[in-house]
This record gives sequence, C-alpha cells and structure tokens, in this order.
Amino acid sequence: MSEVKPDKNSKVVVIGAGVAGLAAAIRLQSKGYDVVVVEANVYPGGKLTQFVQGAYRFDAGPSLFTMPQYVDELFELTGRNPKDYFNYTRKSESCRYFWNDATHIIAYADHQQFANEIEKKLGVKAVVVKKKLLKSKQMYELAGRTFLEKPLNHCSTWISKDIVKALFRLHSLSLFNTMHQENVNMLKNPKLVQLFDRYATYNGSDPYKAPGVLNIIPHLEHGIGTFHPVKGMHQITESLFRLAKEIGVTFRFNEKAEQILVSNGAIEGVKTNIEIIATKMVISNMDVTPTYRKLLPDLKAPERTLNQERSSSALIFYWGIKTTFSQLGLHNIFFSNDYHKEFKDIFSGKVPAEDPTVYVNITSKDVPSDAPEDHENWFVMVNVPQHKNQNWQTLIPAYRQAILKKLNPLLHVDLSTVIENESTLTPLDIELKTSSLGGSLYGTSSNSRYAAFLRHANESSRVKGLYFCGGSVHPGGGIPLCLLSAKIVSEICPKP
Repeated sequence: MSEVKPDKNSKVVVIGAGVAGLAAAIRLQSKGYDVVVVEANVYPGGKLTQFVQGAYRFDAGPSLFTMPQYVDELFELTGRNPKDYFNYTRKSESCRYFWNDATHIIAYADHQQFANEIEKKLGVKAVVVKKKLLKSKQMYELAGRTFLEKPLNHCSTWISKDIVKALFRLHSLSLFNTMHQENVNMLKNPKLVQLFDRYATYNGSDPYKAPGVLNIIPHLEHGIGTFHPVKGMHQITESLFRLAKEIGVTFRFNEKAEQILVSNGAIEGVKTNIEIIATKMVISNMDVTPTYRKLLPDLKAPERTLNQERSSSALIFYWGIKTTFSQLGLHNIFFSNDYHKEFKDIFSGKVPAEDPTVYVNITSKDVPSDAPEDHENWFVMVNVPQHKNQNWQTLIPAYRQAILKKLNPLLHVDLSTVIENESTLTPLDIELKTSSLGGSLYGTSSNSRYAAFLRHANESSRVKGLYFCGGSVHPGGGIPLCLLSAKIVSEICPKP
C-alpha cells in the first residue's frame, strides 16, 4: 500500500497523545504533513489507558463507547480495513439502573423492549418512552451533526442549509428550558426523569442548569447504540497508535512541551524539555487553559472562555472482586435519592456527597480475561467537584464508606469482604497525569444555554498555524467528540 509522502517543510507538532491527538496526527499525516507528536507521559492515550492490578486488568478512564464510526473512519481514511486493527460488538443493553427502593431497570437496546421494561417497572406507558427517544433522534438529526461536526467560528457553518433549517425550528431544540424541565414535561415519572437527566453527566454538567438541547445525547446511546471493544477500551488507543506509526507519524514520549513559540502572530516552533522543534503549525491536544497559561505565557488569553465553569471530575475506585454478581451488567448506575442536591453539592464544591450516584463498570462481563475465573474487575466511579485544594486522601475513605453503604443493601452483600485489591484515581491524579485543569473530565461544563457557543474554537484567531483539539474545546468531551475535534482541525487547516 502506498503512503502519502510528506513535504520535508510541512512539519506539524501535535502536543499530547490523547485520543484526539492521535486522531489529529493520523488525519494530518494522511493529508500530507510530516507529523511529530510530543507527549510528556511514556505512553499514548491520555485518559484512555489501562493498567494491571494483581490478576485484574482495568481500563483506567473512559468506559463507554458510542459512535464507533469515527474510529473506523480513521482506518478507512488511510485505505485500511478497520477490522484488521479494531473490533467491537454492539451491546443488547446500554445500562442497568438501580434505586434505593430496589427498583431495577434494564435499558435494552431494542426500543420496544426498553419501553416495555419502563412500562412494567415504572408504570409509564411504552408510547411515552418511544416518543422521548424519537424526540432525541429528531433533535440530533436537526442540529446535532452540524453543531458537532462543523467549526462554529466559521461563517460557512452558519450559512449552510442545515443550520438555516435548524434556526427555523429553534423551538424544537429546547434551548430555553433546562434538560430537567424538558424531561419533567414529557416524562413526569421521577425515576424516568432521573434516568434521562443523567445524560448531562456525559459532558460533566448539571441537568438542572444545562439546556434542553443536551437531550440529543440519549440518541447516541439508544439510537446509534453502545458498543464495547473486544479487548477493552484501551484497544482504541492501541489500534490508533499502531495505525499512526504505520503511516509515518513520529512519537516522542517522555518529552514535555514547555512553550509554543510565536513570532509576529505566527507559529515558529515548540520548545520542549529536550530541544526546540521548528514548525509553522501546532495542534494542542492539551487542556486549553494550561495551553494558554503555561505554553503561551506572552499571548493575551481569552479570559472569558477560560473562566467558564469547569465540568465535574471523578473519584474512581478500582476493585478486584473475588466473586461474581449476575444481576450486574457491563454498565450499572445506582442512583441517589436526591439528584438535585447531589448536583448542587458537586458544583458548589461540597464533598463528600451524602448520597452519591455510583457508576460501576465491569469489563470482565465482556472480556473474561480481565479478571480471574469467578471474579470481577470493578471500576467504581462517583462524580465529584474539580480539584481545588481538597485533601483527597482524607476524602477517599469517606467516599468509600458512602459507596459501600449504598451498594451493600442493594446487592445483599458486604462488599468489603470480597474486595481483593484496590487502587484509586482522584481529580488531583487526573490533573497531574493528563494536564486537565482541576481534573475536570470535559473541560468546561454546559451549565448555561450558551455554553456550547462559548467553548474555545478549534483554530486560533490571533496566531496563524495554531489549532486545538480534545475535550476542552469544540465540540466537547468524550471519545466521539474528541475524535470530531480532530476531524474539524484536519478540515480547516490548509493543505501542506
């Protein structure tokens, strides 16, 4: 297979080998650039990494995989068959939900089956559920693809037929109500409202503040589907890293970018802890705030953008469990009794939450080799505020106790007796490992109707040759949107 031979004067430096950095490198190398990726860590993937704890394997970060076409697209772009590198299966259920009163719901992928489950367990007519899913799909088709796949700072985006059509139907996008208000209006039942409110956490936001347009998110899961890589989430990183190396991308690990060099309003290089790399184009996959604060100290920062409310973070426990639980699936949510209070606590910085919602991901359900036989690997996460000098070592045992108090009666077991080994990841750890300010998982939150339009653009308006990708810029956080940010960058940058 013939590869694109880049011009020797068309070097691009990508700062950060997170999933967006990998995707940007692949796209730009395929476009004809000579791409160099500098990464402070000794491994690729950013948050999308793995580790082994005793006899258990864990995906360290993102655990939900939707919109796999954006990964496949990167292989197809280079003339390769994605199946030769990366395989995944579509799940027959997206999640299992649990409440303190022992209500238990399985969110089946099949819409009729899911609607029937809701009618059986909550007494809400199946037709209401199907209407809700259809509304989410219509919102996505009306505006989702355009707003997610196009740069919002380009005039061409706003004069497209799709945008004009969306503007004429602005009322149907629920911009002027919150997610929660929209869900209450349509669904009524408190548990079903809570189930759909939780999609605000997909970009680290508060459903009681986030605009109703975020109700397009359920379509990604219920309409397009949830998937799981056959070897775990880290297979995404491994396959993209392999592809990038095959097409000629150069990786320089354990090399930290210290400054983006700018002269007369244009990029002239990147200074690392090892040398200065001359280049006329830089793509930063680093959180946009430290990009400005640390790498562009002499450039006036866009303070309004950088000072927006940050998204929530996470406290994660990795537990090796020496038994199995048949009532649990790959994804499991144990809801709090007072969701509104929980989000108020998170965004006011109060910790620990008295009754946290707990997410449990068990990849050994799908990948048996991730745990010994008759054992399970539990990724246990609670949403928490970003790091602002909290003493997480003190908070870890408090959260651990709150989680056990919640799960034990619902699972009819004393979990402390079956936890074989344990490690934790705090917001401070996330910040130190990935340069995400305060450990915020998605950059800024979407806790205002204008938040989507205030995200940092993918291209600098003041420095020629400076671009941005990753979860802290448009279109947002999470694997699919990070991949789309890389796609946007590749489409707006000039040809070499």
